[in-house]
Amino acid sequence: MDFKDQIKQLTDRIEKLKDQIHTEEATKNAFIMPFIIALGYDVFNPLEVVPEYICDIGIKKGEKIDYAILKDNSPMILIECKHWGHILNVHEGQLLRYFHVSKARFGILTNGIIYRFYTDLKEPNKMDEKPFFEINLCDIRENQMDELKKFHKSYFDLDNIISTASELQYTNQIKTLVREELSNPSEQLVRLFTTQVYSGKLMPKIVEQFTELVRKSISSVISDMITERLKTAINKETDKSDIAVPEEDKVIIIDNGVNTTLEEMEAFYIVRAILSQKIAVSRVTHRDTKSYFGVLLDDNNRKPICRLFLEGNKKYLVTFGDGKKEVKHAITTLDEIYSHAPELLAIVDIYDI
Repeated sequence: MDFKDQIKQLTDRIEKLKDQIHTEEATKNAFIMPFIIALGYDVFNPLEVVPEYICDIGIKKGEKIDYAILKDNSPMILIECKHWGHILNVHEGQLLRYFHVSKARFGILTNGIIYRFYTDLKEPNKMDEKPFFEINLCDIRENQMDELKKFHKSYFDLDNIISTASELQYTNQIKTLVREELSNPSEQLVRLFTTQVYSGKLMPKIVEQFTELVRKSISSVISDMITERLKTAINKETDKSDIAVPEEDKVIIIDNGVNTTLEEMEAFYIVRAILSQKIAVSRVTHRDTKSYFGVLLDDNNRKPICRLFLEGNKKYLVTFGDGKKEVKHAITTLDEIYSHAPELLAIVDIYDI
């Protein structure tokens, strides 16, 4: 089993078991030790992995961090663990103190699902305030998998990781700023765009007016880009389906009266694009019926995300509120689905708690 398959297997394990994991110790045994194993380290070899590694802090003796991964009998990575349901922000100071008194080059703060990687880019032997790399195992992307693989025992190269850590740290911070600007444009960004199209004086009222225009324009551009990519993908799939299939390879399909349309699939891809902010797109599935087109989480009928009624003159999007109460929204174009992103993301949060 290769590295990616091991991480995928661990992701599936987390999804199945997390609701039965009630303590930090259980989180370590069920999620974090398998993660260390996936990185190629032998958790039962004290020359590689030491649990409860002693990090004396000043006059406080016997202070211990959950795990230390060793290289040449010296700590290389320190791992501080918390229960999977804990928010990590409040525990960063604890890892910082342990890092400061050790010779390790990397610190990991984790709850078994989210892993934050730290090092000492700004000042030697002093952990940076912000992680240079962060992953969510339940929503890991391909480029993140490649970065994580660098920490595998077989590929570990200290100089290579350090050289890319600075770039990763700044890239992550810039991406966060871009997301904030796209959803809530700052005055500086509004003024930048406004001066290109408006020749008058930028009075506060004008800036306020253009703030909403800039936000809508950004949203529209993103929507158009996603739609174009979806159309390209759909067209490629259509081209593949046009390839002649040998008679002996053809499958007999029984007509059950359900006809999935191109419009329904385009709507599905829009919903999936929205949900990719929170979960892996592989978890978003669809089921077509005679009366509606449904989108589900984890291919589970008990986890409906939305329903689409796109046939006929009137089109509707049905979302689900508290208690799975159906809320019906009339739509005229598929682009209007983007305006209901908060409801779609909210129902996923309910299922994923």
